[in-house]
Amino acid sequence: MEGKEIIIITDGDHYARKAMEYISKKLGGTALIALADNPSKITPVQMIEHIKQAKTKLVYVLIDDAGFSGVGAGESILQAIAEDDDLVIIGAVAVAAHTRNKEWTRITFAVDQDGNVINDGVNKEGIPTYEHGRINGDTVYLLDQLAIPIVVGVGDIGKMNRRDDLSKGCPITTKAIELILERSQQNNVEKDSDSKGYQ
Repeated sequence: MEGKEIIIITDGDHYARKAMEYISKKLGGTALIALADNPSKITPVQMIEHIKQAKTKLVYVLIDDAGFSGVGAGESILQAIAEDDDLVIIGAVAVAAHTRNKEWTRITFAVDQDGNVINDGVNKEGIPTYEHGRINGDTVYLLDQLAIPIVVGVGDIGKMNRRDDLSKGCPITTKAIELILERSQQNNVEKDSDSKGYQ
């Protein structure tokens, strides 16, 4: 199946894998959790092959640089996806980290640990940082360089002082992905209207 729609998740640890396994079953799509790691170990070519072999149009790709400064293994995967004409990145969940490298990205908005949609960034616990429109993380450098329609900042997936715990249904990460899917559907409707000459 060509024309895959991709949601990038900038975390690949155990908690993120468990969360995305649950969320993909709830919201639909394929989460490539077996390929996720901390840091990412699969090659960009291998990841793209697996994406194109997925049985669903929507695919969640978990990437993680584990604190590597600049373009690490995870971001090399992101770059390859962005350059592939058969793949469309419809959004990204940018995960905050207490990174020494202070990589950052602009975000469309964030979802804090209480589930509020805010214009400021959040830290690893999902607490607002009052940095307007940006978030610090360790696999977010390239997000800021790409034309991704929506980037949602969140705290550490599956954690955030247990606010995003799997036993609670990972409500913060789920909300972030629901917002990406809603925005993507709106964009598709607008494109269809434009192509039909609607005002």
